[in-house]
Amino acid sequence: MSNPAIEYFDIVNDRDEVIGRAPRPEVHAQRLLHRAVHILVFDAEGRLFLQKRSMTKDAEPGMWSTSCSGHVDSGETYDPAAQRELGEELGLFLPAPPVRWFRIKPCVETGWEFCWVYRVQHDGPFVLHPEEIETGAWFTLEELAAKMESHPRIFAISFRLVWLMARGEMAQGR
Repeated sequence: MSNPAIEYFDIVNDRDEVIGRAPRPEVHAQRLLHRAVHILVFDAEGRLFLQKRSMTKDAEPGMWSTSCSGHVDSGETYDPAAQRELGEELGLFLPAPPVRWFRIKPCVETGWEFCWVYRVQHDGPFVLHPEEIETGAWFTLEELAAKMESHPRIFAISFRLVWLMARGEMAQGR
């Protein structure tokens, strides 16, 4: 019988096909390929909402990161995970999953995760999960670019990659 307090993730191969299941600490310690979602929430003015990770987080505490992100639980797929994470972290309960925007393959920056990045438009307000998020703020794309240039280390490494790719998608009109 498994301990309900321990998170389990599906282990995947290099084609993102499930090949096993393991507890979170083992997946991370052994750098096993697994799955995650990142959701970028833009408001009607085009500003991006970012969260500052709680200081109690095991990875990159106190860093600014995507609006919402999280692992895909064992037995779960990407879209339901994105929908669940929005509810858990931001108190944003959508009737359907947000729209998939682009995909990132596993690498050091993602923590060996296949990631689907989603985009959603919502103006808030949000109910931030206190164990996950210290605070949140809206940034214009210009403000974010300037902060990223002048203080890149205040941003989570995974977010820096997500943002680089998102800017490329936006530049191509996607």
